[in-house]
Amino acid sequence: MKPKVLILRTAGTNCDVETDAAFQFAGAETALVHIQNLISDKINLTDYQILAIPGGFSYGDDIAAGILLAVEMKHKLTNALNQFVADGKLIIGICNGFQVLVRTGLLPGADTSEMAQRATLAMNTSAKFECRWIDLETQESPCVFTKGIKAHVYLPVAHAEGRFTAPADVLSELETNNQVVFRYAESGYPSNPNGSDADIAGICDTTGRIFGLMPHPERFLMKWNHPRWTRLVETQNTDSEEGDGLVIFKNAVNYVKANL
Repeated sequence: MKPKVLILRTAGTNCDVETDAAFQFAGAETALVHIQNLISDKINLTDYQILAIPGGFSYGDDIAAGILLAVEMKHKLTNALNQFVADGKLIIGICNGFQVLVRTGLLPGADTSEMAQRATLAMNTSAKFECRWIDLETQESPCVFTKGIKAHVYLPVAHAEGRFTAPADVLSELETNNQVVFRYAESGYPSNPNGSDADIAGICDTTGRIFGLMPHPERFLMKWNHPRWTRLVETQNTDSEEGDGLVIFKNAVNYVKANL
């Protein structure tokens, strides 16, 4: 039985097809679903084991990146989301999806059932859209999606509001609970493309089942996605055709298979 993934989309979402492909490559059954089909109960979230919120510019990022989709989810899908989380299912938010998860309060999460925003993804310190490939360092964390992943990962970023920032107590909590999943490999611009606190590029909740990150793993599924793939073949002497991002989706699928 293939795990079922719901890939949420709405106006302005533009990485849904890539995310769909990523989960299909990983062995899942996927469905691209507009949020109105969940709100109207035409589609039931309980029928799926993984919820993916892809990148893009949901609702044009009016007011702030991801905020309108977050408000819509928080106030129209509260019960469905709470039940999904309570059932131990998986959620991943990429770029705009990470912004949504933070603004709903699903990340970094809390000990209460009430969804409250405790961090944000603010405008890049460069005050401009940043689009480049960057080096990441994998951190020790309970994150289901990064189990066994390489210590150093190379993924592209493309965002204007990617600066993860939070009050000191929340940052301390993230460190204490090992909730930081990825950091930019070096501090300072341009290695840290947005000026995130503590060079944070991705976090999970305390269970490791909810994961958000600014870089785009769905854009590096195969070696040919790498901007210098021909040189890598020559220098790394590897026959692997997988890109650094694919394992993130495989881990999610394998986790569900093991827990069905």
